[in-house]
Amino acid sequence: MWLLVMFDLPVKLREERKEYAQFRKVLLGLGFTKMQFSVYSKAFPSEEAGTAMTLRVRAALPPRGHVRVLMVTDHQFGKMQVFMSKKRRDAEEPPEQICLF
Repeated sequence: MWLLVMFDLPVKLREERKEYAQFRKVLLGLGFTKMQFSVYSKAFPSEEAGTAMTLRVRAALPPRGHVRVLMVTDHQFGKMQVFMSKKRRDAEEPPEQICLF
């Protein structure tokens, strides 16, 4: 399973920029990888693990802005088409092994 977190947060005020930076740091601290601006992803071994992470992301939501969380299967993620300047590029590869700490 893949969990995608997509967000649009306000950054006009100093406090809003701080909230944006804190939310981004939480995502990185949880092991998410930046796919593109304001889109982060992480692979999970099961739907249950992805659902548990969704709760952790929800607990870190900033007070303003829009955040979407989407869970997709490896198969669905693999069907993603990625284009860079009109050139097709392969989607990110899932990790070969999930690390447990």
